[in-house]
Amino acid sequence: MRILVTGGLGTVGRILVKELRRRGHEVWSCDLAHDHDRLYVRCDVSKHRQIQQLIASHRFDFVYHLAEEFGRWNGEDYYENLWMTNVVGTKNLLRLQETYRFKMVFFSSSEVYGDCDDVMSEHVMDRQEVRQLNDYALTKWVSEMQVMNHSRMSNTENVRVRLFNTYGPGEYYSPYRSVACRFAYSALHDQPYEVYLNHHRTSTYVTDTVRTLANIANNFKPGEVYNIGGKEYHDIKYLSDLILKYLHKTDDFVVYKESEPFTTKDKKIDITKAERDLDHRPLVSLEEGIGLTLQWMKDVYKETIPCPESVLSYPISTTAGSSEKQLIM
Repeated sequence: MRILVTGGLGTVGRILVKELRRRGHEVWSCDLAHDHDRLYVRCDVSKHRQIQQLIASHRFDFVYHLAEEFGRWNGEDYYENLWMTNVVGTKNLLRLQETYRFKMVFFSSSEVYGDCDDVMSEHVMDRQEVRQLNDYALTKWVSEMQVMNHSRMSNTENVRVRLFNTYGPGEYYSPYRSVACRFAYSALHDQPYEVYLNHHRTSTYVTDTVRTLANIANNFKPGEVYNIGGKEYHDIKYLSDLILKYLHKTDDFVVYKESEPFTTKDKKIDITKAERDLDHRPLVSLEEGIGLTLQWMKDVYKETIPCPESVLSYPISTTAGSSEKQLIM
């Protein structure tokens, strides 16, 4: 197929482009920066003329719509960009679907679940009202509603995916990036960072996420929504402790706080649908994935990291008062 990946220079986008090409598809990508790839086009999805010109010129069979302004605090500091890219950009793609009839995968976020008290299964929002806690979450839920409404009004074919804390090599540091990226970079450079003690996540290594996303192209079920995440349910302190132990560092520069306001506290995920329909298989453990991420950061930022033969040779205590981890079966 001829496929477009919007946000193709992002952490997930770059790897997804490579994986889809490896499977034999003709894959174009677009993003805000310039790039050397001959199948890349600079394009701002919030500008209708730019994205219309790209899609009209190539008549794609399939679009993976990853382009977004990412993150809770980024959404506060740059809310104009957030709403234009995430909401207006998605509307532009949906209107173009009316003419060019491509299939689309829309990328949402686990943040749409708000502070759901139960396991996060895809139909939670169908059964109860959920209050999204920040502008980033709101833009994702608004866009999901746009996708669902547009599919009914214009008979377009869309699938929604909700990613859960994808991390790994290729995610360059900024204060707005994922918690794994920020912890790893800060610990590597002995810079202070904050750890919120009452938050839990299901982190997902980037290649596990991308493998499943690529599978959608060959098993596309219009109207479906999928959680894409891992099986290891852990608190945020466990992630920080793991990074520090891998680097043989203490937590002297870590600031511990009880919780982060207006951010989902616990993300306990149900991935049954993705396992059934998309052969979703989280293979890389958090211990292994963090080790690979730190090795990549060492190469990128030219820092020397002590590299033990096995991360698992530095056990992390799970006694009372320390960090927690469990498997979601």
